[in-house]
Amino acid sequence: MNRLSRLSLASRLILATLLVLAVTLPLAGIGLAQHFRTTATDAFDRQLEALLNVVIAGLAWDNVQQRLVQERNLGDPRFEQVFSGWYWQVSDGADRVLTSRSLWDQRLAVRESTGVVRHDMEGPRGAPLRVVERDIHLAPLEAPLHVSVAAPRETLDLELDRFSRLVALSLAGLGLLVLIMLALQVRWGLAPLRRMQADLVQVENGDAERLDTRLPAELARLAGATNAVLARDRRLMEHARHAAGNLAHALKTPVSVLTTLADGIEEPRRTRMRDELGRIDDAVRHHLARATAAGDVGLAPKVAVAEVLAPILDGLGRLAGRRGVKLEHSLADGLRVRMAHQDLQELVGNLLDNALRWANGHVRLEGLTGDDGIWLCVEDDGPGMDETQRGAAMARGSRLDERRSGNGLGLAIVADLVALHGGRLQLDASRLGGLSARVWLPARPLAEVPAAVD
Repeated sequence: MNRLSRLSLASRLILATLLVLAVTLPLAGIGLAQHFRTTATDAFDRQLEALLNVVIAGLAWDNVQQRLVQERNLGDPRFEQVFSGWYWQVSDGADRVLTSRSLWDQRLAVRESTGVVRHDMEGPRGAPLRVVERDIHLAPLEAPLHVSVAAPRETLDLELDRFSRLVALSLAGLGLLVLIMLALQVRWGLAPLRRMQADLVQVENGDAERLDTRLPAELARLAGATNAVLARDRRLMEHARHAAGNLAHALKTPVSVLTTLADGIEEPRRTRMRDELGRIDDAVRHHLARATAAGDVGLAPKVAVAEVLAPILDGLGRLAGRRGVKLEHSLADGLRVRMAHQDLQELVGNLLDNALRWANGHVRLEGLTGDDGIWLCVEDDGPGMDETQRGAAMARGSRLDERRSGNGLGLAIVADLVALHGGRLQLDASRLGGLSARVWLPARPLAEVPAAVD
Protein backbone atom coordinates (compact mmCIF):
# COMPACT_ATOMS: atom_id res chain seq x y z
CA MET A 1 0.00 0.00 0.00
CA ASN A 2 2.86 2.34 0.84
CA ARG A 3 4.44 1.67 -2.54
CA LEU A 4 1.17 2.48 -4.35
CA SER A 5 0.78 5.74 -2.40
CA ARG A 6 4.18 6.89 -3.70
CA LEU A 7 3.33 6.38 -7.37
CA SER A 8 3.65 9.45 -9.57
CA LEU A 9 0.57 11.11 -11.06
CA ALA A 10 1.37 9.78 -14.54
CA SER A 11 1.77 6.24 -13.21
CA ARG A 12 -1.51 6.52 -11.30
CA LEU A 13 -3.43 7.67 -14.40
CA ILE A 14 -1.93 5.01 -16.66
CA LEU A 15 -2.45 2.27 -14.07
CA ALA A 16 -6.07 3.29 -13.52
CA THR A 17 -6.73 3.29 -17.27
CA LEU A 18 -4.98 -0.06 -17.62
CA LEU A 19 -7.26 -1.54 -14.96
CA VAL A 20 -10.35 -0.11 -16.69
CA LEU A 21 -9.24 -1.50 -20.06
CA ALA A 22 -8.42 -4.87 -18.49
CA VAL A 23 -12.02 -5.11 -17.28
CA THR A 24 -14.02 -3.40 -20.04
CA LEU A 25 -12.26 -4.71 -23.16
CA PRO A 26 -12.65 -8.43 -22.30
CA LEU A 27 -16.30 -7.83 -21.37
CA ALA A 28 -16.84 -5.95 -24.63
CA GLY A 29 -15.12 -8.76 -26.54
CA ILE A 30 -17.27 -11.42 -24.88
CA GLY A 31 -20.40 -9.39 -25.62
CA LEU A 32 -19.49 -8.88 -29.28
CA ALA A 33 -18.53 -12.52 -29.74
CA GLN A 34 -21.76 -13.71 -28.16
CA HIS A 35 -23.85 -11.35 -30.28
CA PHE A 36 -22.08 -12.45 -33.45
CA ARG A 37 -22.47 -16.12 -32.44
CA THR A 38 -26.21 -15.64 -32.05
CA THR A 39 -26.53 -13.69 -35.31
CA ALA A 40 -24.32 -16.04 -37.35
CA THR A 41 -26.08 -19.16 -35.99
CA ASP A 42 -29.47 -17.64 -36.78
CA ALA A 43 -28.34 -16.79 -40.33
CA PHE A 44 -26.95 -20.29 -40.79
CA ASP A 45 -30.21 -21.80 -39.54
CA ARG A 46 -32.23 -19.63 -41.92
CA GLN A 47 -30.09 -20.90 -44.79
CA LEU A 48 -30.79 -24.49 -43.73
CA GLU A 49 -34.50 -23.69 -43.31
CA ALA A 50 -34.60 -22.37 -46.89
CA LEU A 51 -33.07 -25.63 -48.08
CA LEU A 52 -35.61 -27.50 -45.93
CA ASN A 53 -38.44 -25.67 -47.71
CA VAL A 54 -36.94 -26.57 -51.10
CA VAL A 55 -36.83 -30.24 -50.06
CA ILE A 56 -40.44 -30.08 -48.85
CA ALA A 57 -41.59 -28.32 -52.04
CA GLY A 58 -40.11 -31.05 -54.25
CA LEU A 59 -41.43 -33.96 -52.22
CA ALA A 60 -44.14 -36.17 -53.83
CA TRP A 61 -45.76 -39.63 -53.58
CA ASP A 62 -45.50 -41.98 -56.54
CA ASN A 63 -48.74 -43.97 -56.61
CA VAL A 64 -47.43 -46.35 -59.22
CA GLN A 65 -44.26 -47.32 -57.38
CA GLN A 66 -45.74 -46.63 -53.98
CA ARG A 67 -42.75 -44.65 -52.80
CA LEU A 68 -41.57 -41.17 -51.98
CA VAL A 69 -39.81 -39.20 -54.71
CA GLN A 70 -37.93 -35.86 -54.86
CA GLU A 71 -38.97 -34.00 -57.99
CA ARG A 72 -36.61 -31.01 -57.56
CA ASN A 73 -32.85 -30.76 -57.61
CA LEU A 74 -31.51 -28.66 -54.78
CA GLY A 75 -28.77 -27.41 -57.10
CA ASP A 76 -26.01 -27.98 -54.53
CA PRO A 77 -23.43 -30.63 -55.46
CA ARG A 78 -22.51 -31.10 -51.79
CA PHE A 79 -25.74 -33.07 -51.36
CA GLU A 80 -24.46 -35.49 -53.99
CA GLN A 81 -20.98 -35.98 -52.45
CA VAL A 82 -20.90 -38.96 -50.11
CA PHE A 83 -20.45 -38.01 -46.43
CA SER A 84 -19.89 -34.36 -47.34
CA GLY A 85 -21.75 -33.26 -44.20
CA TRP A 86 -24.59 -31.74 -46.21
CA TYR A 87 -27.60 -34.06 -45.96
CA TRP A 88 -31.37 -34.13 -46.30
CA GLN A 89 -33.70 -36.88 -45.23
CA VAL A 90 -37.46 -37.64 -45.35
CA SER A 91 -38.82 -40.41 -43.13
CA ASP A 92 -42.13 -41.56 -41.70
CA GLY A 93 -40.33 -43.21 -38.81
CA ALA A 94 -40.88 -46.69 -40.34
CA ASP A 95 -39.98 -48.11 -43.73
CA ARG A 96 -40.53 -45.08 -45.91
CA VAL A 97 -37.22 -43.20 -46.11
CA LEU A 98 -35.89 -40.87 -48.80
CA THR A 99 -32.36 -39.36 -48.42
CA SER A 100 -29.78 -37.36 -50.30
CA ARG A 101 -27.04 -39.29 -52.05
CA SER A 102 -24.51 -37.83 -49.60
CA LEU A 103 -25.97 -39.92 -46.75
CA TRP A 104 -25.22 -43.14 -48.63
CA ASP A 105 -26.28 -46.00 -46.33
CA GLN A 106 -26.45 -43.88 -43.15
CA ARG A 107 -29.50 -42.36 -41.58
CA LEU A 108 -30.19 -39.28 -39.47
CA ALA A 109 -31.89 -39.69 -36.12
CA VAL A 110 -35.60 -38.87 -36.26
CA ARG A 111 -37.05 -36.50 -33.66
CA GLU A 112 -40.77 -35.77 -33.51
CA SER A 113 -41.65 -32.07 -33.66
CA THR A 114 -44.68 -29.93 -34.34
CA GLY A 115 -42.81 -26.97 -35.78
CA VAL A 116 -39.37 -26.10 -37.12
CA VAL A 117 -36.64 -27.34 -34.77
CA ARG A 118 -32.98 -26.28 -34.87
CA HIS A 119 -30.36 -28.24 -32.93
CA ASP A 120 -26.93 -29.89 -33.04
CA MET A 121 -26.45 -33.60 -33.41
CA GLU A 122 -23.82 -36.18 -34.28
CA GLY A 123 -23.91 -37.36 -37.89
CA PRO A 124 -22.22 -40.08 -39.89
CA ARG A 125 -18.67 -40.89 -38.79
CA GLY A 126 -19.18 -38.87 -35.61
CA ALA A 127 -19.12 -35.50 -37.44
CA PRO A 128 -21.01 -32.70 -35.60
CA LEU A 129 -23.99 -31.40 -37.60
CA ARG A 130 -26.36 -28.48 -37.43
CA VAL A 131 -29.89 -29.70 -38.19
CA VAL A 132 -33.17 -27.99 -39.09
CA GLU A 133 -36.21 -30.30 -39.18
CA ARG A 134 -39.98 -30.40 -39.05
CA ASP A 135 -42.98 -32.72 -39.54
CA ILE A 136 -45.30 -32.40 -42.54
CA HIS A 137 -48.38 -34.21 -43.91
CA LEU A 138 -48.24 -35.45 -47.49
CA ALA A 139 -51.33 -36.78 -49.24
CA PRO A 140 -52.35 -39.55 -49.58
CA LEU A 141 -50.17 -40.71 -46.61
CA GLU A 142 -51.83 -40.76 -43.26
CA ALA A 143 -48.65 -40.81 -41.16
CA PRO A 144 -46.68 -37.55 -40.90
CA LEU A 145 -43.31 -37.30 -42.58
CA HIS A 146 -40.26 -35.98 -40.78
CA VAL A 147 -38.04 -33.79 -43.01
CA SER A 148 -34.47 -32.90 -41.96
CA VAL A 149 -31.69 -30.86 -43.55
CA ALA A 150 -28.22 -30.98 -41.99
CA ALA A 151 -24.93 -29.14 -42.58
CA PRO A 152 -21.49 -29.60 -40.97
CA ARG A 153 -21.15 -27.61 -37.76
CA GLU A 154 -17.48 -27.01 -38.64
CA THR A 155 -18.48 -24.46 -41.27
CA LEU A 156 -20.24 -22.31 -38.67
CA ASP A 157 -17.56 -22.85 -36.01
CA LEU A 158 -14.78 -21.72 -38.37
CA GLU A 159 -16.65 -18.51 -39.06
CA LEU A 160 -17.22 -17.93 -35.32
CA ASP A 161 -13.57 -18.61 -34.49
CA ARG A 162 -12.43 -16.22 -37.22
CA PHE A 163 -14.61 -13.48 -35.83
CA SER A 164 -13.44 -14.14 -32.24
CA ARG A 165 -9.79 -13.83 -33.29
CA LEU A 166 -10.57 -10.66 -35.21
CA VAL A 167 -12.35 -9.17 -32.18
CA ALA A 168 -9.49 -10.13 -29.85
CA LEU A 169 -6.86 -8.58 -32.11
CA SER A 170 -8.97 -5.48 -32.70
CA LEU A 171 -9.61 -4.91 -28.99
CA ALA A 172 -5.95 -5.54 -28.14
CA GLY A 173 -4.93 -3.00 -30.77
CA LEU A 174 -7.55 -0.58 -29.45
CA GLY A 175 -6.28 -1.03 -25.90
CA LEU A 176 -2.70 -0.41 -26.98
CA LEU A 177 -3.74 2.65 -28.97
CA VAL A 178 -5.69 4.00 -25.98
CA LEU A 179 -2.67 3.53 -23.70
CA ILE A 180 -0.37 5.28 -26.18
CA MET A 181 -2.79 8.17 -26.60
CA LEU A 182 -3.26 8.34 -22.83
CA ALA A 183 0.50 8.44 -22.28
CA LEU A 184 0.78 11.32 -24.74
CA GLN A 185 -2.18 13.06 -23.13
CA VAL A 186 -0.73 12.60 -19.63
CA ARG A 187 2.64 13.89 -20.77
CA TRP A 188 1.03 16.96 -22.33
CA GLY A 189 -1.41 17.46 -19.46
CA LEU A 190 1.25 17.18 -16.74
CA ALA A 191 3.78 19.35 -18.55
CA PRO A 192 2.80 22.41 -16.43
CA LEU A 193 3.43 20.35 -13.28
CA ARG A 194 6.87 19.39 -14.56
CA ARG A 195 7.60 23.06 -15.25
CA MET A 196 6.45 23.91 -11.75
CA GLN A 197 8.65 21.17 -10.32
CA ALA A 198 11.64 22.51 -12.26
CA ASP A 199 10.90 26.00 -10.89
CA LEU A 200 10.81 24.58 -7.35
CA VAL A 201 14.20 22.97 -7.89
CA GLN A 202 15.58 26.31 -9.12
CA VAL A 203 14.18 28.06 -6.05
CA GLU A 204 15.61 25.36 -3.82
CA ASN A 205 19.01 25.66 -5.52
CA GLY A 206 18.95 29.42 -5.08
CA ASP A 207 18.87 30.05 -8.84
CA ALA A 208 15.46 31.73 -8.62
CA GLU A 209 13.44 33.48 -5.93
CA ARG A 210 9.91 32.72 -7.12
CA LEU A 211 7.87 30.33 -9.27
CA ASP A 212 6.73 31.16 -12.76
CA THR A 213 2.97 31.84 -12.69
CA ARG A 214 2.45 31.48 -16.45
CA LEU A 215 0.59 28.22 -15.88
CA PRO A 216 -2.96 26.87 -16.23
CA ALA A 217 -5.44 28.62 -13.95
CA GLU A 218 -5.43 25.93 -11.24
CA LEU A 219 -1.64 25.77 -11.02
CA ALA A 220 -1.21 29.53 -11.46
CA ARG A 221 -3.14 30.09 -8.22
CA LEU A 222 -1.02 27.45 -6.48
CA ALA A 223 2.21 29.01 -7.79
CA GLY A 224 1.03 32.46 -6.70
CA ALA A 225 0.24 31.18 -3.19
CA THR A 226 3.64 29.46 -3.02
CA ASN A 227 5.38 32.68 -4.08
CA ALA A 228 3.54 34.54 -1.36
CA VAL A 229 4.69 31.99 1.23
CA LEU A 230 8.28 32.18 -0.02
CA ALA A 231 8.25 35.97 0.10
CA ARG A 232 6.77 35.96 3.61
CA ASP A 233 9.37 33.44 4.82
CA ARG A 234 12.19 35.58 3.44
CA ARG A 235 10.77 38.65 5.16
CA LEU A 236 10.45 36.73 8.43
CA MET A 237 14.01 35.40 8.21
CA GLU A 238 15.39 38.82 7.41
CA HIS A 239 13.38 40.30 10.24
CA ALA A 240 14.72 37.60 12.58
CA ARG A 241 18.30 38.45 11.60
CA HIS A 242 17.75 42.14 12.24
CA ALA A 243 15.95 41.42 15.50
CA ALA A 244 18.81 39.20 16.67
CA GLY A 245 21.34 41.89 15.84
CA ASN A 246 19.29 44.55 17.58
CA LEU A 247 18.90 42.33 20.62
CA ALA A 248 22.65 41.75 20.74
CA HIS A 249 23.30 45.49 20.76
CA ALA A 250 20.53 46.08 23.29
CA LEU A 251 21.97 43.53 25.73
CA LYS A 252 25.61 44.42 25.23
CA THR A 253 25.46 47.76 27.05
CA PRO A 254 23.51 46.60 30.15
CA VAL A 255 25.83 43.62 30.62
CA SER A 256 28.87 45.87 30.29
CA VAL A 257 27.40 48.33 32.83
CA LEU A 258 26.61 45.55 35.28
CA THR A 259 30.14 44.19 34.87
CA THR A 260 31.57 47.63 35.68
CA LEU A 261 29.27 48.06 38.68
CA ALA A 262 30.35 44.66 39.95
CA ASP A 263 33.87 46.06 40.44
CA GLY A 264 32.53 48.18 43.30
CA ILE A 265 31.20 45.17 45.20
CA GLU A 266 33.27 43.50 47.88
CA GLU A 267 34.57 39.99 47.55
CA PRO A 268 33.43 37.24 47.33
CA ARG A 269 30.16 38.64 45.91
CA ARG A 270 32.05 40.52 43.20
CA THR A 271 33.65 37.35 41.79
CA ARG A 272 30.35 35.48 41.90
CA MET A 273 28.49 38.30 40.15
CA ARG A 274 31.16 38.60 37.47
CA ASP A 275 30.93 34.84 36.88
CA GLU A 276 27.16 34.98 36.54
CA LEU A 277 27.36 37.98 34.20
CA GLY A 278 29.96 36.12 32.16
CA ARG A 279 27.60 33.15 31.80
CA ILE A 280 24.80 35.47 30.76
CA ASP A 281 27.08 37.11 28.19
CA ASP A 282 28.19 33.70 26.87
CA ALA A 283 24.62 32.40 26.61
CA VAL A 284 23.40 35.56 24.87
CA ARG A 285 26.26 35.47 22.38
CA HIS A 286 25.76 31.79 21.64
CA HIS A 287 22.02 31.90 21.05
CA LEU A 288 22.13 35.17 19.15
CA ALA A 289 24.91 33.87 16.93
CA ARG A 290 22.94 30.76 16.17
CA ALA A 291 19.71 32.69 15.59
CA THR A 292 21.53 35.05 13.23
CA ALA A 293 22.98 32.11 11.31
CA ALA A 294 19.75 30.06 11.24
CA GLY A 295 18.58 31.66 8.02
CA ASP A 296 17.25 30.28 4.75
CA VAL A 297 19.09 26.94 4.82
CA GLY A 298 16.79 25.23 2.30
CA LEU A 299 16.65 28.23 -0.06
CA ALA A 300 20.26 29.39 0.19
CA PRO A 301 21.98 29.97 -3.17
CA LYS A 302 25.31 28.52 -4.17
CA VAL A 303 28.06 31.00 -3.34
CA ALA A 304 31.70 31.23 -4.36
CA VAL A 305 33.67 30.34 -1.22
CA ALA A 306 36.73 32.44 -2.10
CA GLU A 307 34.63 35.50 -2.87
CA VAL A 308 32.55 35.28 0.32
CA LEU A 309 35.58 34.64 2.56
CA ALA A 310 37.74 37.39 1.03
CA PRO A 311 36.73 40.06 3.61
CA ILE A 312 37.22 37.61 6.51
CA LEU A 313 40.64 36.50 5.25
CA ASP A 314 41.71 40.09 4.68
CA GLY A 315 40.72 41.26 8.19
CA LEU A 316 42.07 38.22 10.01
CA GLY A 317 45.24 38.33 7.90
CA ARG A 318 46.02 41.80 9.25
CA LEU A 319 45.22 40.62 12.79
CA ALA A 320 47.51 37.60 12.35
CA GLY A 321 50.30 39.87 11.11
CA ARG A 322 50.09 42.00 14.25
CA ARG A 323 50.33 38.84 16.36
CA GLY A 324 53.26 37.53 14.36
CA VAL A 325 51.28 34.58 12.99
CA LYS A 326 51.45 33.51 9.36
CA LEU A 327 47.97 32.98 7.90
CA GLU A 328 47.90 31.19 4.56
CA HIS A 329 44.95 29.88 2.60
CA SER A 330 44.39 27.61 -0.40
CA LEU A 331 40.90 27.44 -1.86
CA ALA A 332 40.25 25.26 -4.93
CA ASP A 333 39.12 27.03 -8.10
CA GLY A 334 35.38 27.14 -8.55
CA LEU A 335 34.75 26.04 -4.95
CA ARG A 336 31.06 26.69 -4.26
CA VAL A 337 28.71 25.77 -1.44
CA ARG A 338 24.99 26.20 -0.81
CA MET A 339 25.01 28.49 2.21
CA ALA A 340 24.11 32.05 3.11
CA HIS A 341 27.00 34.53 3.09
CA GLN A 342 26.63 35.29 6.80
CA ASP A 343 26.64 31.59 7.76
CA LEU A 344 29.79 30.80 5.78
CA GLN A 345 31.61 33.84 7.14
CA GLU A 346 30.49 33.03 10.70
CA LEU A 347 31.63 29.41 10.38
CA VAL A 348 35.09 30.03 8.89
CA GLY A 349 35.62 33.19 10.94
CA ASN A 350 35.13 31.28 14.21
CA LEU A 351 37.49 28.49 13.10
CA LEU A 352 40.22 30.94 12.07
CA ASP A 353 39.73 33.08 15.17
CA ASN A 354 40.12 30.02 17.39
CA ALA A 355 43.21 28.87 15.45
CA LEU A 356 44.85 32.32 15.62
CA ARG A 357 44.22 32.50 19.35
CA TRP A 358 46.10 29.24 20.00
CA ALA A 359 48.69 29.20 17.18
CA ASN A 360 52.39 29.70 17.83
CA GLY A 361 53.15 31.11 14.41
CA HIS A 362 51.31 29.32 11.59
CA VAL A 363 47.62 28.90 10.59
CA ARG A 364 46.43 27.40 7.31
CA LEU A 365 42.99 27.30 5.64
CA GLU A 366 42.41 24.77 2.86
CA GLY A 367 39.27 24.20 0.78
CA LEU A 368 38.61 21.43 -1.72
CA THR A 369 35.78 19.36 -3.18
CA GLY A 370 34.99 15.75 -2.30
CA ASP A 371 32.30 13.31 -1.09
CA ASP A 372 29.53 15.16 -2.96
CA GLY A 373 30.31 18.39 -1.12
CA ILE A 374 33.23 20.54 -0.03
CA TRP A 375 35.84 20.23 2.72
CA LEU A 376 37.15 23.21 4.68
CA CYS A 377 40.16 22.52 6.89
CA VAL A 378 41.71 24.96 9.38
CA GLU A 379 45.03 23.89 11.00
CA ASP A 380 47.36 25.54 13.48
CA ASP A 381 50.71 24.79 15.10
CA GLY A 382 49.51 25.40 18.65
CA PRO A 383 49.43 22.99 21.59
CA GLY A 384 46.56 20.98 20.10
CA MET A 385 44.11 18.83 22.06
CA ASP A 386 43.85 15.25 23.20
CA GLU A 387 40.68 13.23 22.60
CA THR A 388 39.06 14.27 25.87
CA GLN A 389 39.75 17.95 25.22
CA ARG A 390 38.31 17.72 21.69
CA GLY A 391 35.03 16.42 23.09
CA ALA A 392 34.97 19.13 25.75
CA ALA A 393 35.72 21.83 23.18
CA MET A 394 32.47 21.03 21.37
CA ALA A 395 30.41 21.88 24.47
CA ARG A 396 28.88 25.33 24.54
CA GLY A 397 30.93 27.85 26.46
CA SER A 398 33.78 25.50 27.32
CA ARG A 399 37.19 27.13 27.75
CA LEU A 400 40.32 25.05 28.16
CA ASP A 401 42.50 27.92 29.28
CA GLU A 402 40.95 30.74 31.28
CA ARG A 403 44.07 32.87 30.70
CA ARG A 404 43.36 33.17 26.96
CA SER A 405 41.00 35.81 25.68
CA GLY A 406 37.71 34.89 24.01
CA ASN A 407 34.31 33.66 25.06
CA GLY A 408 34.87 29.96 24.35
CA LEU A 409 31.87 29.71 22.03
CA GLY A 410 33.68 29.49 18.67
CA LEU A 411 33.73 25.73 18.12
CA ALA A 412 30.25 25.26 19.61
CA ILE A 413 28.83 27.84 17.21
CA VAL A 414 30.66 26.15 14.33
CA ALA A 415 29.19 22.78 15.38
CA ASP A 416 25.68 24.29 15.42
CA LEU A 417 26.12 25.83 11.97
CA VAL A 418 27.51 22.62 10.51
CA ALA A 419 24.63 20.57 11.94
CA LEU A 420 22.14 23.17 10.69
CA HIS A 421 23.40 22.72 7.11
CA GLY A 422 23.63 18.92 7.29
CA GLY A 423 27.44 18.80 7.42
CA ARG A 424 30.07 17.22 9.67
CA LEU A 425 32.75 18.65 11.97
CA GLN A 426 35.89 16.66 12.82
CA LEU A 427 38.64 17.62 15.26
CA ASP A 428 41.97 15.84 14.73
CA ALA A 429 45.67 16.35 15.16
CA SER A 430 47.12 18.82 12.65
CA ARG A 431 50.03 18.20 10.32
CA LEU A 432 51.40 21.50 11.66
CA GLY A 433 51.49 20.04 15.16
CA GLY A 434 48.38 21.64 16.68
CA LEU A 435 44.65 21.20 16.07
CA SER A 436 42.94 20.40 12.76
CA ALA A 437 39.26 21.35 12.38
CA ARG A 438 37.76 19.77 9.25
CA VAL A 439 34.25 20.70 8.08
CA TRP A 440 32.31 18.87 5.34
CA LEU A 441 29.32 20.67 3.81
CA PRO A 442 26.94 18.93 1.35
CA ALA A 443 26.58 20.12 -2.22
CA ARG A 444 22.79 19.58 -2.09
CA PRO A 445 20.17 21.06 0.23
CA LEU A 446 18.90 19.04 3.16
CA ALA A 447 15.60 18.13 1.45
CA GLU A 448 15.30 17.30 -2.22
CA VAL A 449 12.03 17.78 -4.09
CA PRO A 450 10.96 14.22 -5.15
CA ALA A 451 10.36 13.53 -8.85
CA ALA A 452 6.59 13.02 -8.45
CA VAL A 453 5.66 13.88 -12.04
CA ASP A 454 6.78 11.85 -15.00
